[in-house]
Amino acid sequence: MFRKTSIISTLGPATFSTEAIANLIDAGVDVFRMNMSHAQHDKCRELVKIIRDISEERNKHTAILFDLQGPSIRTGDLESPYELNVGDKFEIRRQSKEATIPFSTTVNYEGMMDDVAEGATLVVDNGTMLMRIEEKHDDYLICAVLTAGVIGNRRHINLPGTRLNLPALTDKDHKDLKLAVECGADYIAGSFVRDAAHVNELRAEMEKLGGTADIISKVEDQEAIKNIDDIILASDIIMIARGDLGIEVHVEELPIIQRRITQRCHTLGRRVIVATHMLESMITNPTPTRAEVTDVSTAVYEEADAIMLSGETATGDYPVRCVETFDRIAKRIEREGGVGNGELAELSTDKQKVIRAATTLVDTLPDAHLLVFTRRGDMAVQAALLRPKAPIHAFAPEAETCRRLALGRGIEPYVLPFSSKPMTTINDAVTYLKEKVKVAEGTPIVILSDTLKDNKKLDSIVVIYA
Repeated sequence: MFRKTSIISTLGPATFSTEAIANLIDAGVDVFRMNMSHAQHDKCRELVKIIRDISEERNKHTAILFDLQGPSIRTGDLESPYELNVGDKFEIRRQSKEATIPFSTTVNYEGMMDDVAEGATLVVDNGTMLMRIEEKHDDYLICAVLTAGVIGNRRHINLPGTRLNLPALTDKDHKDLKLAVECGADYIAGSFVRDAAHVNELRAEMEKLGGTADIISKVEDQEAIKNIDDIILASDIIMIARGDLGIEVHVEELPIIQRRITQRCHTLGRRVIVATHMLESMITNPTPTRAEVTDVSTAVYEEADAIMLSGETATGDYPVRCVETFDRIAKRIEREGGVGNGELAELSTDKQKVIRAATTLVDTLPDAHLLVFTRRGDMAVQAALLRPKAPIHAFAPEAETCRRLALGRGIEPYVLPFSSKPMTTINDAVTYLKEKVKVAEGTPIVILSDTLKDNKKLDSIVVIYA
C-alpha cells in the first residue's frame, strides 16, 4: 500500500554506516535529517554521498535536510557535573566573569543578563531541572534550584515567557549553512524562528550562497506562536518542534497548539511536519508505548505532511524498527481517512482553483489517480495541500525537483524527460505508471499540468484511461 505521510529520519552514531542508511531507505525513509547541533562537517559530506549513491541504486528520491542549531542558549563546560539539590544556589555568568559561588557556569549568550528579570523561571536540560532567578546583576545571575538534578556540560536553557533578543543566525549557523549549500541540501531548517524576518534572513543568506533548498521554520517558543501566520507565509514548510515548544508553553496547551498550527498551514497553503518524542521509548525498547502509537496516529489523522524521528534513529537501539513502526501506523490510519483539513485551503489565484477542480474531479472517479507534470514541483505541492484521496503521481524532468516533493503528503515523484509534444509526454508517463507502478488497464487518470507546451504556461486538466 502507498503511504501518503512522509517519514524523516535523523542520522547519528547509531546510523552512521552505509548498511544502516540502506536499511532505513528500504524501510521507508523519505528524508534524512542532519542535526547540525551535533554533526561534524566531514561526516555530513560523507553521509550525503552515501545517501545519494544508495538512492540512485534503488531508483528513489531520498531527500536531505540540514537542521541548523540556531541561537540555542547553553551553559558552559564543567570540570565535573554538579549534583544540585532543592534550595541550592546556582550562578550563571558571562564568559569574562569569575565565579562567585561554588556552583557556577558560564553561558554562551552574553545578552541573557539584559533580557531576563528576577523571578523568571529557567528550564534546564530539556526540562530535567527547574530554577528561579533570585538575583540579577550586570555580569551574572543567582538562581535558586527548584528541582534536584545533575548538570553537565553545555546544557540547554529555556526561559518560558521571556522575550530574548537572540540573532536569527549565529556564526556557527553561517558555517553550517555554507556546508548545506555545498552539499546540495534539499531542505534547510532554521531553529528558534521567532518572526518572518528571521525566515527571510535565512532564505536571503542561503540564496546569496547559491542555494535553492526549501526553507523549514521550526516553531519552538511563544514568540513564534504569536507571529505564526507571518512565519507560515514566509516559509515553505513548518516544523512543530514539540521538544522546546513543550517547555515554552503549558503542556496541556501543546496538543491544541499542534492542531491549530496544522490547520493554519492547511489554510495558508504550506506543508507541515510534526516532530519530537514521537517514539521516544523505542530508543531503548523494541516496541512503542500505546500513548506513542496514539500520538503518531493523531499527527497522521490531522494530515501532517511528515512525521519525524530524532534520537530514535540517531542514537537508538532500534532505528529500522522505528521507521517500520511509523510506516505501519501511517498506512493503517490513512485507510481510515483524515480530518479533512484540505477543505480549509484559501484559494486566491486561478491556478489554485484549477488545481482544486482537478483534485475534486479525481476524487469523484472510482479508483482514479492524479498525474501531475511539474518542472519545479509547485503544482504537485499545491495539489497535495488540498489532500485528495487519490494518489498523486508527479513527473518532473530533474531528480532535484523529485527530492523537493519528498515532503509533500501523498506525492510519488518520478523523473521523466519532457517532450515538446504533449501527447508524447503523456503517453510516456502513462506507460511508466502501467509498467512500473502497476496501474491497471482502464484506470481513470486525471492529468494536471502547466508545462506541456514549451515556453507557454497553460493550466490544463485532461482525463484519460490507462
